[in-house]
Amino acid sequence: MTAPTVQVEGLRVELTNGTPIVEDVALEVRGGEVLGLVGESGSGKTTTALALLGYARPGSRIAGGTVEIGGQQLSGRGAAAVRALRGRVVSYVPQNPATSLNPALRVGGALGDMLRIHAPGRDREPSILSALGRVELPADREFARRYPHQLSGGQQQRVSIASALICEPTAVVMDEPTTGLDVVTQARILEEIDRLRRESGLGVVYVTHDLSVVAKIADQIAVMYAGRIVESGSAAEILRRPRHPYTHGLMSSIPDHVTPRRLRGIPGLAVGVGERPAGCSFAPRCPQRVERCALEEPPVETVAVGHGVRCFEWQRTGVLEVLPPRTDESRDAADEPLVRVEHLQATYGGRHDAVVAASDVSFALGAGECLALVGESGSGKTTIARCVAGLHQPSGGSILLDGAPLPTKARARSVDARRRIQLIFQNPADSLNPRHRITDEIARPARILRGFSRARAREEAATLLERVRLPARLGGRFPAELSGGELQRVAIARALAASPDVLICDEITSALDVSVQAAVLDLLVDLRQELGLSLLFISHDLGVVASIADRIIVLERGELREQGPTQRVLSHPAESYTQLLLESAPRLPAAEAGK
Repeated sequence: MTAPTVQVEGLRVELTNGTPIVEDVALEVRGGEVLGLVGESGSGKTTTALALLGYARPGSRIAGGTVEIGGQQLSGRGAAAVRALRGRVVSYVPQNPATSLNPALRVGGALGDMLRIHAPGRDREPSILSALGRVELPADREFARRYPHQLSGGQQQRVSIASALICEPTAVVMDEPTTGLDVVTQARILEEIDRLRRESGLGVVYVTHDLSVVAKIADQIAVMYAGRIVESGSAAEILRRPRHPYTHGLMSSIPDHVTPRRLRGIPGLAVGVGERPAGCSFAPRCPQRVERCALEEPPVETVAVGHGVRCFEWQRTGVLEVLPPRTDESRDAADEPLVRVEHLQATYGGRHDAVVAASDVSFALGAGECLALVGESGSGKTTIARCVAGLHQPSGGSILLDGAPLPTKARARSVDARRRIQLIFQNPADSLNPRHRITDEIARPARILRGFSRARAREEAATLLERVRLPARLGGRFPAELSGGELQRVAIARALAASPDVLICDEITSALDVSVQAAVLDLLVDLRQELGLSLLFISHDLGVVASIADRIIVLERGELREQGPTQRVLSHPAESYTQLLLESAPRLPAAEAGK
């Protein structure tokens, strides 16, 4: 058996005051293997991933354990020596390419910098174009001369992956690398990762909250909670029969587009750093807890060869249940449409390089209905949503609210019209003011659009924090102090503060943990039932769409390809493009087996 490409023993990362963030972490990845590191926000996944590059965030330190990559010991080395190994021996793909790509550098320049620093002897231009082609981007000089802001979110992420792989490192750490990608692009990237690890012996640590994604490529899975690995073993074994109740909860939260089911989030909130109880950290949320769990930290118990679990009651963990989703396809939105879009035309870009984002698109959204727009990146989903919200001026067509035409620009609309249509952006880090505390950020729409006093608006903000499963203490923090999943829930709460009639959700669950995603989707269903809230739901996740949408519209390059009731479209697609989307969507093996 070959020596491990990545070997971690007894890793401990702590705050400067000694409070542990991750502890007693052991990982092993051999050349050509993919290890899926899975868990919710705050579980310690990214902290562990960064430690594999010999890096700890400000305010923390790597306090113990060993990290060895490709035979190179990162532990105990100086900062300069560790930096020299990054990119050449171990590389990193971050979750958010918008903040990791230099906006002043062209695509070719960003890739060229990696070669200049880590592989100066390589022929630069052929290597850059080859790296772009390997991640399904145009392998030509014209694309290489583009800036990040000229790319879609999916294209930006593929550039980040190309940058990490261009110097052919021994191992690569991927932190949610396909979170912002559509299902077709995601499938291609996963296939590329699979090919690279097989052909070049690349060791991959794939960090994600979604077990259905790692199910496609992972050989091993390590599930983290509260800074510890609570279950680890072969992917086939864990996905077939999860033994830790936390792993079981994650799998129960994952949607499936072929067999739509009601999603079950994990009750309660994940414990934060410094809040971990004396016994099992998962005990406060665990349906299997016994008195012993609150008093003792469970050791790793062996389920089978290579399969370990930290749980006293692991033998009681049951099989996954399938319940029907909470949707209503009987509604006919065409009878009394709340919003009607007629023959919409939309473009973006300059006069000489205009790109058609929407071409003669028409649809109606009824009161209390959820209408989903699906398609690849660049299909026009977000542009259509921005037109409805008044943030992108269409070049043709009309948008009507309750039968009355809406001005194309939001600033020209009445206060009530702006209140009634709210847009939740895909990336909350870009939409939240970094200088405003969370409570003030949520309260602002209630003050401006509903006329609430400052005190009443703050009370409304506290109520909405609870509704999106965030503790009230986060209200006093700034956006930079929250995780990506927490930030997205704040953005949802801020939109709800306006008491809208129409909520436009632009990939709002793409950055969420699957458990939180299940809770948010359940919340949106409740809001539809209680308030008659209408949703224009944009997503590349067909499982999510199947669990919430009444009707679905499939878009390709700005054109409407197919529409109809969700289950009819997903089970009997009429268009080959819809079939491609369905074939590309990831599923759990347990879902495929129907058990």
